[in-house]
Amino acid sequence: MLPNLYNTEDTIAAIATSEGVSAIGVIRISGKAAFSICNTIYKTKDLTQVKSHTIHYGFITDGEEVIDEVMLSVFKSPRSFTTEDSIEISAHGSPYILSRILQLLIQNGARLAQPGEFTMRAFMHGRLDLAQAEAVGDLIAAQNKAQAEVAIKQIRGGLSEDIKMLREQLLNFASLIELELDFGEEDVEFADRSQLNKLIEQILHHIDPIVQSFKYGNAIKNGIPVAIIGRPNAGKSSLLNLLLNDDRAIVSDIAGTTRDTVEEVLNIEGLPFRFIDTAGIRATQDTIEKIGIEKALKKIEEAQVVIYIFDVNDTSYEEVKADLEMIMAKNQQIHLMVLANKTDLISEDAKINLLNTLNNDGYSNTLSIQANKASENELIVLKTALHAAIKNGAISEGQTILTNLRHYIALNDAREALHIVVEGLNNRLTSDMLALDIKRALNALGEVTGEISSQEILINIFGKFCIGK
Repeated sequence: MLPNLYNTEDTIAAIATSEGVSAIGVIRISGKAAFSICNTIYKTKDLTQVKSHTIHYGFITDGEEVIDEVMLSVFKSPRSFTTEDSIEISAHGSPYILSRILQLLIQNGARLAQPGEFTMRAFMHGRLDLAQAEAVGDLIAAQNKAQAEVAIKQIRGGLSEDIKMLREQLLNFASLIELELDFGEEDVEFADRSQLNKLIEQILHHIDPIVQSFKYGNAIKNGIPVAIIGRPNAGKSSLLNLLLNDDRAIVSDIAGTTRDTVEEVLNIEGLPFRFIDTAGIRATQDTIEKIGIEKALKKIEEAQVVIYIFDVNDTSYEEVKADLEMIMAKNQQIHLMVLANKTDLISEDAKINLLNTLNNDGYSNTLSIQANKASENELIVLKTALHAAIKNGAISEGQTILTNLRHYIALNDAREALHIVVEGLNNRLTSDMLALDIKRALNALGEVTGEISSQEILINIFGKFCIGK
């Protein structure tokens, strides 16, 4: 149902470009009266008579006063973003000029658009489903290649096509189950239980990797958390500065310099990594340092990648193993990288022996580095290893990637309901009991694409968009 806040009978207008001075600014107007309203301030030609998808030069006027020299892009229904008659006015990017043109449109019958109302209309008129509409917002907010690629794939219907296909297959069986309820007293079965079981297995096989991709997709959207862990003076801050190519963290020979976490984001081959420099792990009586160490240990639990760095000259192999075992005990799901720092101060044979020993003990992702003066090649090897730790095996080629928490919750709910249906089939439950959980799964799948949605959900989603989109 359409939220009362949005009335598609109105013609809406808004400035679509960012605030501030720019070379060009764009004003969008959409609705049944878009052409007639624009005709009142654009006297060069009758816009109702021009062809769709054409651009026209002229002047915006207020009576005899010329406001600006503009270009108008015309889109006739249904061949527009909103599927309504729409015009985009490309004017000079003066905030005053844009505001003046918008005021004239409103004075002549348009209404100021609500946040996200243009995209809402595209959704309400079937131009986009809800998952695609949300991806529009993700694309606008994209700050790196990976975020943009995931968003554009969803706008083109990647997730939607998957969900619609699964829902349609399940809906056919749901109809037969519902039909059985009308003949309850006659004890007939229209839905083949073995075929239903097989279908649900196929649907679960399709849903499971999509749900599992959320961890990777959420990392793409919010940054992959990488905790840099080690003992005092192991080279943690030097490593952060090396990765960022900036003196972001304080580097000192005095143990315990870092007493709080320092976070910075770095894009590596299109993936956003959120590096977290932490306090050195050691026994201490310093109250402030203790708090920093507790935070460091907490970051291990929250991280997707942990880089453990140690000084080969000051740390025994027993201490290294103890630290690594502690890290894995706190988070067994992490990608663990081990960096042997200052290997330039030991012999080549000693370095090779150390790396081989770590590898034999199961720590295969081990590199040597000079954190305070690493070569360009060492840095490339480290960044390549970080990218590979996340990318390799995280998803298969062409797989749909889930980035939206609302979609994740809905698909998880569908998955739980389908597992209950399978259990019910195995226990030979009656049609009415099966129908309840099949309907729950259908509703959950429908929530993703917006086939089933509430006013609160729609207002919450589109209310986060900027005005003009």
